[in-house]
Parts: sequence; structure tokens; C-alpha cells
Amino acid sequence: MRTTCEILKDSKTIAVVGISNKPGRDSGRIASFLKNKGYNVIGVHPTQKDFDGLKVYRSLKEIEVPIDIVNVFRNSASIPQLIPDVLAVNPKVLWLQQGIRNDEAVKPAVDAGIEVIQDECIAMEYNLCIPSTFSR
Repeated sequence: MRTTCEILKDSKTIAVVGISNKPGRDSGRIASFLKNKGYNVIGVHPTQKDFDGLKVYRSLKEIEVPIDIVNVFRNSASIPQLIPDVLAVNPKVLWLQQGIRNDEAVKPAVDAGIEVIQDECIAMEYNLCIPSTFSR
């Protein structure tokens, strides 16, 4: 399994599931952070159409480009409903944000060869990686 620094270095496209334009939401702040760091960020939210100049899709399956990381901002209980779409788009990594963990629900993704990171903040990990491994 690759380290989080290797994953972040090798990735280009990140789908942010649960992106929100509501003030104070971590999903929006982190999506903007990732966009500003040079990633191709794609939003996923059932009712939003755009966020900070980014197109937002209703589901992962509507995204037409390969996805390196599916970064999830949904509660742990909702992860089982997300897994069929994750399996359909087959990203390299399924990343559940800090505070989100569901070992049973992510098992099909692991079995399909998708790397899974749970309960970790992608922005915090990015900031930890910069001095040691890369800069975008």
C-alpha cells in the first residue's frame, strides 16, 4: 500500500462527495484548498450545480474523466449507499475524511483493489507531505 504522500503526489483528479457551498463547511474549504494546490477537483452533490467555479455532478457515475481519489464528506452511516457508485467509477483511492469510518462498508472497495483511507483529513495530510516529498 502506498503512503498518503505517494497517493497525493501521484493523483491529479479528486472528486469531492458532499461538497457544499454553505459557509463554514469543511467540504467547501477543502475542495477550494485542493483546487488551489493544482488538483482537478470535481464536486459531487445531489442538488448543487457548481461550487467556486467547479462543475458539480449529482453522482460519481456522471463524471466523465478517470478519478484518482474519491474524497468523501458524508457521515459514516451513509457510506454503504455510496459504495456501488465508487465501485462503478473504480477510483484508485477512496478517502473518507476525518471523523468518517465504516470498515464493513468499505470492504467491497478494498476487495476490488481500491486503496481506502479512513478518518484522515486530506488537507492535513497534504500539508504534512509538502516539506518531505513534493510540492505541486
